[in-house]
Amino acid sequence: MEEYKNFERKRQIKQSIMGIVFLVVIIGGWKYPLLGYFIPLCMLLGMGIGFFKGRKWCDWFCPRGSFFDAFIKPISPKKEIPKFFKGLPLRIGMLSFLMLMMAIQIIKRWSDPYKIGMFFVILLTVTTILGIILALIFHQRTWCYFCPIGSMANWIGRKKYPLKIDSQLCTECKLCYKACPIQVAPYTFKSEGIKAVNDGDCLKCNLCLRVCPKKALSL
Repeated sequence: MEEYKNFERKRQIKQSIMGIVFLVVIIGGWKYPLLGYFIPLCMLLGMGIGFFKGRKWCDWFCPRGSFFDAFIKPISPKKEIPKFFKGLPLRIGMLSFLMLMMAIQIIKRWSDPYKIGMFFVILLTVTTILGIILALIFHQRTWCYFCPIGSMANWIGRKKYPLKIDSQLCTECKLCYKACPIQVAPYTFKSEGIKAVNDGDCLKCNLCLRVCPKKALSL
């Protein structure tokens, strides 16, 4: 357990740093619109990492995800995230809506880089406010389930760098589920032998590995 606490502490430090970076971008962007281009950069990085390691980007590399974990988690009720937010219809709907909105606004503001940057800042601000509201009602990572970048990383890298569970060692103590920042339940994937946890929303954060008393999980 001490190993888990030390690992979690280091992760929290990284997330705090990334969370501060996020605040600098979202607040500074209103005065310096070019900071808005941080958003398409994150999109490219999230999908790029997704090709090799699934949603690893969403662990602590993602500034907004880190902000939610580092600064909103302490005041979130951390309830079960409703299945509605995890469903494919909402994910596709949100992705389609935001991509259409981006296309329309970029064409409308072309070719002024400052106006395009400001659109990204507004988009980041509005979606973050939505994410905070959901975090205060349900769980700090509710937004992450239908975040377009996270959804694309899920689809692109669902079978990449999979978390694995040894069914012979697992006792279904559910500590892995309690430690997971996005409410993945590895123990539910038990079957004969060592099996992949086929959940594309796994952040590959290693928290479940560190907290498992039987060392039944591996990456």
